[in-house]
Amino acid sequence: MEIGNSSKASRMAKTKSINLLPQEEFDASIVGRILIWAMGSFRVIVILTEMVVMGAFLSRFWFDAQNSDLSDSIKVASAQITAQSDFEKEFRGVQQKLSIFNQLAAVPASSSKVDLVSSTIPQDLLVTSISVQENIVLIKGTAGSEFGVAQFISNLKADPRVKKVELGSVGSSENNQALITFSLNVTF
Repeated sequence: MEIGNSSKASRMAKTKSINLLPQEEFDASIVGRILIWAMGSFRVIVILTEMVVMGAFLSRFWFDAQNSDLSDSIKVASAQITAQSDFEKEFRGVQQKLSIFNQLAAVPASSSKVDLVSSTIPQDLLVTSISVQENIVLIKGTAGSEFGVAQFISNLKADPRVKKVELGSVGSSENNQALITFSLNVTF
């Protein structure tokens, strides 16, 4: 029985691989060369593709770390903004008030205009309303005579701050025919 076993072992050791494609003719034919080139090229393409996939997989960890850092910095900045929102509202309110004050300070005081008008009113004249705009003062009143209205206009024109005085309307009062009603536009 030993002889049978040794023949099996010798047969297994003598096993040869059989290549069904003859090497010499395969290498020489055009189809064979194309197949050899394609197999080599595809092997390189597969290796490069695997390298790209592995690089993308490994870069994911770096991108995740950056994403986490950015999320943390956004949370910190958002907390800072929320904490300072009351101060920001108060600061903007003060700025708005200062802006309004600067605009009002740039416009000449309307009280000086009213003071000028009131200092030039003659004795027999009564002012019923004064409306002050930027450079114009609208005056409505009643007088005992036309002379009082003329004197009032003359007094206003005598002041160098007054640019122009226009008589808007003149008429008799509805309540008392002896009184004259008038309106003036004084430009500064």
